[in-house]
Amino acid sequence: MRISVIGTGYLGATHAAGMAELGFEVLGVDNNPAKVAALAAGRVPFHEPDLPELLSKHVDDGRLRFGTSLAEAARFADVHFLCVGTPQGPTGAADLSQLYSALAGLVPHLTRNCLIVGKSTVPVGTAEALAEYVDALAPQGISVDLAWNPEFLREGHAVHDTLHPNRLVFGVTTPGAEWALRQVYSEAIAADTPVVITNLPTAELVKVSANAFLATKISFINAMAELCEITGADVTLLADALGHDDRIGRKFLGAGLGYGGGCLPKDVRALIARAGELGVGESVRFLDSVDAINLRRRERVIRETLDLLGGRTRPRVAVLGAAFKPLSDDVRDSPALEVAVRLHAAGVEVTVFDPEANRSASRIAPQLRYAPTATAALLGADVVLHLTEWREFRELDPTVLRSVARGRVIVDARNTLDPEPWQAAGWDFRALGRLVAPREEVGRVDPLLESA
Repeated sequence: MRISVIGTGYLGATHAAGMAELGFEVLGVDNNPAKVAALAAGRVPFHEPDLPELLSKHVDDGRLRFGTSLAEAARFADVHFLCVGTPQGPTGAADLSQLYSALAGLVPHLTRNCLIVGKSTVPVGTAEALAEYVDALAPQGISVDLAWNPEFLREGHAVHDTLHPNRLVFGVTTPGAEWALRQVYSEAIAADTPVVITNLPTAELVKVSANAFLATKISFINAMAELCEITGADVTLLADALGHDDRIGRKFLGAGLGYGGGCLPKDVRALIARAGELGVGESVRFLDSVDAINLRRRERVIRETLDLLGGRTRPRVAVLGAAFKPLSDDVRDSPALEVAVRLHAAGVEVTVFDPEANRSASRIAPQLRYAPTATAALLGADVVLHLTEWREFRELDPTVLRSVARGRVIVDARNTLDPEPWQAAGWDFRALGRLVAPREEVGRVDPLLESA
């Protein structure tokens, strides 16, 4: 069995390398010659841990190659994975043009019966429409099955998630399609990975529903953070207490700046749009609030930063983080980058440092300054914003940084820094929804208790 992967962006490049690692001959196809040339030379055009090594390994051993011809893919493979983008359109609905374009270039050139497998995240009902489109394009006498196999990759852990998925969902319409997918994922299935066999609409809904649920959980705890800020409660301890309830769990209860990236915001808005198209918009109306709460967290950080600057002449802010999450250089809908850009637009001199995303951020926001290190970013800063929770930011020495910053105020918008060493070094430490006692109060014994 040979495999083609159509679309070699983040999902496709990772999936192609993963399929080669599982022992298949793989052809990756993309309409971007520069991207194809980079991948063919073993270079990954984005940051993802472990992927460069895996890609180089199988490009070198000949198991994985890349090209631009869909006709070649049609002749080469028995199973074709669709991994093209479905970006958010102007109404919030997903733009499916890349899917239709890929099928238009592939299906007329098919020379034998095959399986086409969608992995892209799409509105429910898309797969059935694509199946009709494929039937109309298929050459006489060629049978083409269409299945849907949603991806659940976490940026920063995508190689592991490809090779060791926590579940497999097969949306199929024929026994042959299920059999072929079981062959592709036989190693994971042998390791007792749960397999859910379902119809096409259910498979389409799984990924977008999962992302909408995770977004809801994040926005819930951020809504509680707003309440904590008003009442003096501590959202971090609140989340810890909630997380001990196994019906809730602690994951995705990290209050702070909110979610971003190319999946959660897009999928929430796409689900709202699709529900409206189907006449059941009221059933997901709560997702409007999920989205609004998320965007409001960015406003909260911008407002607090401007208040802290207090009308300074030539105010300077150091921003730690540009990617939407650590272990990634992805700045799509990044809360960190949006905060930086909007502060700059308000007249603040902003210097950004991110361990991996400086380059990708500078392409989107060239008006900002970019520093080669965290220390360089803090040079002359009045306020420091911690906006992406990279591990190395937790390992910074506040005493050293104190000597380079002009002001000594840090806002931990991700609630992952330990306030104690910062306060000990003389910093005014602020956090979102978190109870941080002023330095002089840390360790103070209540006189009533002391005399008891």
